[in-house]
Amino acid sequence: MSIYAPQNPVAKARRARTGRFLAVVSLLIGAAVIGPQAFASDGTGGHGGGAGGSEAAVDSYTVGSGETLWSIAAARTPAGHDVRDTLTEIQHLNAMSSTAVDAGEQIFLPVAG
Repeated sequence: MSIYAPQNPVAKARRARTGRFLAVVSLLIGAAVIGPQAFASDGTGGHGGGAGGSEAAVDSYTVGSGETLWSIAAARTPAGHDVRDTLTEIQHLNAMSSTAVDAGEQIFLPVAG
């Protein structure tokens, strides 16, 4: 049994654009999922990256009672820089999908440079 689909040039172009869009979205999602794992501890004192990979300088930090990710990021943000950029970097280093942190939680922070 075969199904006949008329060859409409507009529909064909739309399907091609949709396919390219889905390919780009898949790549972005893959980068978001795999990227933070490059900073995960490898058990040898390093922070992943493997041979030939570049390592990010990070500090380990224990969240204190009453602290928020924003307050931690604000304390680490150099004068004249945007706290939101630091907050986003912390989220990426720790593969966090939200800004929620709990007292006693260990997180990685970028080294202030």
